[in-house]
Amino acid sequence: MNFLNEITLRYPQAISFAPGRPYDGFFETGQIFQHIQRYLDHLADTGNSPEEIRDAMFQYGPTAGRIRELIAASLRQDEDIDVAPESIVVTVGCQEAMLLAVRALISGRDDVLLVASPCYVGITGAARLLDVGLVPVEEREDGFRCADLELAIKDQTAQGHRPRAFYVVPDHSNPSGATMPLSTRQELLDLADRHDILILEDSPYRLVSGGTRLPTLKALDRRRRVVHLGSFSKSLFPGARLGFAVADQPVTDTAGRTGLLADELAKIKSMVTVNTSPLSQAAVAGMLLAGGGQAAGLNDRTSAFYQEAMQSTLRHLELRFPPAARDALRVRWNAPSGGFFLTVRVPFRADNDALARSAQDFGVIWTPMSYFHPRGGGDFSIRLSTSYLTPDDISEGIERLGDFIEHEAQRAVESDRTTAG
Repeated sequence: MNFLNEITLRYPQAISFAPGRPYDGFFETGQIFQHIQRYLDHLADTGNSPEEIRDAMFQYGPTAGRIRELIAASLRQDEDIDVAPESIVVTVGCQEAMLLAVRALISGRDDVLLVASPCYVGITGAARLLDVGLVPVEEREDGFRCADLELAIKDQTAQGHRPRAFYVVPDHSNPSGATMPLSTRQELLDLADRHDILILEDSPYRLVSGGTRLPTLKALDRRRRVVHLGSFSKSLFPGARLGFAVADQPVTDTAGRTGLLADELAKIKSMVTVNTSPLSQAAVAGMLLAGGGQAAGLNDRTSAFYQEAMQSTLRHLELRFPPAARDALRVRWNAPSGGFFLTVRVPFRADNDALARSAQDFGVIWTPMSYFHPRGGGDFSIRLSTSYLTPDDISEGIERLGDFIEHEAQRAVESDRTTAG
């Protein structure tokens, strides 16, 4: 990621398909004050005294969060996830939710975390920071298969390891853009129950994607096998850095006391960030209140924008690489139904050197897929992010990308000839 930032700063005129960040054209600074005031009014309307309201805004607040009731209500309305507020921990972005979940679940020397690969670098970074054993389960070109996960679980068990959890982004995955079919979701839940593992479900792109949404793993979960990791960064307010974990699994501590996994996450959080900013919570709470308790309705414009950006990118790829050219160059891509990302297979090694040539000579930036494979892979694929670009940027960017791919393909052919000679 540091290299990507360096490239972007070095070539500011290049069109960048690299950042997976929300489009900021819908944000207005004055809205922040409106959101916070709406939450303050809500506190007063629900019987809080001026002193209690002052405390809610200026003091540290409870470690598990002040707005858990509002988040629980939004989950019921938006996602059909019905959990008690006590099972929610409000975090500093979803990244902290990941860190807390991994630290709570992977504690023994032989414990391992399985991840669908390619995977979001945040989970691999958390595992590395905590010195946790990470086992990638490679997705096939047609998506994730439960049989591959089961094989990995059996293999790790045979080696004396203890698979504890499996991390996956079921909807419009970062980086691949893939979405898990309903039948696979149900199969995965059965597999988790059979092998006594938990699923860490990370789904930040659902509410910013158009079309019909499949149910989350958590909404399908009847045996408390899923820890749902959520975020408001993509759907409401990136700068608030507000995430959450839904951890309603019952646990027993060393003293024999029973509680929820959320309680254990809160204990760890108290040693990491102490609590989540009351101002961030107030701003997001005000937005949820404006949506009648829901986040989905607040994303109608943004989801339409992202949907059009994705479809526009796919259309321009089709125009730039018609079938005959595509076959000759051995270029192909997937067609996600939503989200921010898609992947393009290219006929050359898409490494940092190729990215530097792309930025310098062709004015277009992308992300090497190799960054997202914890144990190697993805050397001939690139990730395109469509979320942050205007229609004109997408059109011009795909033209530049096409020129670069054609150049690199020819360069690879000439290199092979030289080697053969």
